[in-house]
Amino acid sequence: MTSRTLFRPLFAALWCAGLAASAWAADPYPSRPIKVIVPYPGGGVVDVQTRVLTQTMAEILKSPVVVEPKPGASGSIAAESVVHADPDGYTLMVSASFINTQPLLESNLRWSTQQLTPVGRFALSTSYFVVPMSSKAKTLKEFAEIARAAKPPLQYANLGEGTPQTMSNELFRVAANIPLEPVRYKGAPPAVPDLINGLVSITVLPSSVAIPQIKGGKLRVLANAAGRRSVQLPDVPSMTEAGYPSAAVESWYGLHAPAGTPPEVIRVLEEAMRKATATPEFKQRMINASGEEAFLGTKGFTAFLAKDAEQWAKAVKAVAR
Repeated sequence: MTSRTLFRPLFAALWCAGLAASAWAADPYPSRPIKVIVPYPGGGVVDVQTRVLTQTMAEILKSPVVVEPKPGASGSIAAESVVHADPDGYTLMVSASFINTQPLLESNLRWSTQQLTPVGRFALSTSYFVVPMSSKAKTLKEFAEIARAAKPPLQYANLGEGTPQTMSNELFRVAANIPLEPVRYKGAPPAVPDLINGLVSITVLPSSVAIPQIKGGKLRVLANAAGRRSVQLPDVPSMTEAGYPSAAVESWYGLHAPAGTPPEVIRVLEEAMRKATATPEFKQRMINASGEEAFLGTKGFTAFLAKDAEQWAKAVKAVAR
C-alpha cells in the first residue's frame, strides 16, 4: 500500500470536515433559537413586556426566540450567566437600570458592563408613588409635611436595593428633606397588603402592580415617579409637576449581548427590534403590559446608557449623604 493510498481516507475526512465548517460559517444568522435571559421573575412586568417584543422579533427573524427568567441578586445572576455565554448572538439579556446601579452599590460583582454589548432599548415603564386610602395626604407635598412632623419617622416599603422604585423613594426623601425609614420586601407584590393596611406609609410601585390597586380604590396615587406623565394614568402629575424634579426616575428595558458579539449580528438584532417596535400591535400590547414603546437603536442606546450611568452615580451619591 502506497503512502498516497494510506492517507487517502484521512484527506477525504479532512476535506469533508472543511466543507462542514465552511457550511456552518456560511449559515445566515440566526440559524437556531435565540435565548433571552430576563433578570426578573416569570410573569412579572419585565417578563411580560419582553415576551411582547420577542414574539414579534421571532416572526421577523424567522427563528424561535426563547425567554428564560433568571431572577436574583438584583439582576446579577442573569448578568453573570450572559457575560460568560458564547458571543454569537444566541444568548441575550434584558437589561435595565441595574446594569448601572449594581456596580455602584456592590464592589464584588462577578460581571461588569464592559462585558456586555448594547443592542437596543425597547420600552419605558412608569412607577407610581402610592399611599393607603387612610392617609391624609392627597399630594406629595402634603405627604412631605405629614412625614416631617411624624414621630417616630414614617416607613416606606423598600422593594429591593438598587431598584428604580427604591431609588425613587430615597431621592424623594432627600429632595423633600424628610425622615423615612425603609422596610424591606422581596419585590412589590408582598408589600401591597401592608401598604393597604397602613403598616407602611408610602412606596413606589411599578405600574403593573400599582394600577390595579389604584383603579380598585385600594391605594391612592400621589404622583407618577417619572419626569413626564404616562399614557396609563395621564391625569396623575409627574415628579416634576409635583415639585420634586430631582427625584424623577423611570424604568427602561433593552437588550444586551455578550461583549465580542460580531457587529453584523448586532445589526441584525437591532433591525429586528426596530421593525418589531414600530408595529401598531407592539405599541398597543406594550401599553396593555404596563409599558410604552421607546425604541433606541444601538448608537442611541449606547448614548442613553452613558447618560443613565451618570445620573445614577449622582443619585447614589445624593442618597448616601
